[in-house]
Amino acid sequence: MVSPPARLAAAAANVVGKVFQGGVADLRPMPRVLIDQGPNRSLYRMTHGAAEASGPPVLLVPPLAAPALCFDLRRGCSLVEHLVDAGRRVYLVDYGMVAFSDRRLGIEHWIDEVLPRAIRKVSEDTGGQGVHLVSWSLGGIFAMLVNADQPDLPIESITAIGSPVDFTAIPIVAPFRPLVDLTGGHLLTPVYRAFGGAPSYLVSRVFRATGISKEITKPLAILRNLDDRDYLAQIEAVDHFMDNMYAYPGRTFGQLYHRLFRTNDLAEGTVDLNGRKIALSEVKTPMLVVAGENDTIAPQASVERVVQLLDNARSVTFRTAPGGHLGVLTGRRARGTTWRYLDEFLDERTG
Repeated sequence: MVSPPARLAAAAANVVGKVFQGGVADLRPMPRVLIDQGPNRSLYRMTHGAAEASGPPVLLVPPLAAPALCFDLRRGCSLVEHLVDAGRRVYLVDYGMVAFSDRRLGIEHWIDEVLPRAIRKVSEDTGGQGVHLVSWSLGGIFAMLVNADQPDLPIESITAIGSPVDFTAIPIVAPFRPLVDLTGGHLLTPVYRAFGGAPSYLVSRVFRATGISKEITKPLAILRNLDDRDYLAQIEAVDHFMDNMYAYPGRTFGQLYHRLFRTNDLAEGTVDLNGRKIALSEVKTPMLVVAGENDTIAPQASVERVVQLLDNARSVTFRTAPGGHLGVLTGRRARGTTWRYLDEFLDERTG
């Protein structure tokens, strides 16, 4: 038990940090160097300083709309930092800002160009080694589609964290389905076409709305935990993440809306991209699938559905971990759950 005077002193120090020092979270990104760049693709190699990196490379794959800092949230709670400290070779692909001029880009752009080029470059940079993909949310879906569609890519394994497959299992979207069906699926079509996609400010607000109860009670929670510097730092880091959301390109958003949300194609294992069908049963690599126990965007049932669709994967490991959509990836408890699962999964495949 921490004594009341000690808690009071800690709370006072945290107030000083938040008010006069710009916050208590260490938001410095982990050191990195740019090794490749192209349209919607900046590929970084994380540097290790005095540490010696070894073993097969790990490529971190973010989703669209979310900044790549999801993997490097803050010092002390950064998956990048964790992997680097473990001596792994770590790479990160960043899609960058999405402009109105990108509105005609579809899912094909990411699974034909962006990710394959990043994977090949990482393999080349490590002497031709196979690459372990570690992905979050939509990034996991893209990683699986890439592997299914291009089996010749040097992919050694895929980790998909919080990647929803069955959209009928997401309670927060259920109330909108009758209206979508009533309008023949055209409820959002005029909106995303007019804006050229889903604007970043709208994406940020929708993301916050999924945890509206936490947003409402956040001021009280901060007061109750004013002496807990790690707690306050996590809140600051999450707010920083949400303030830096990106937009969705129009065509990509339309495909996600019509093919995944409206018709729920992926839950049956196949996605039709303008007559080009990609089946998840073609995924051959070992898979680690992790679902958040409190995730409202990608509930456990929505994520777990993919286990039944990966018929030809060499192995499929399904785990759950505490946390919401972002928390399961990089929450404070992820350090002892999701990250431990990932370490075990990678160690089994790298010796």
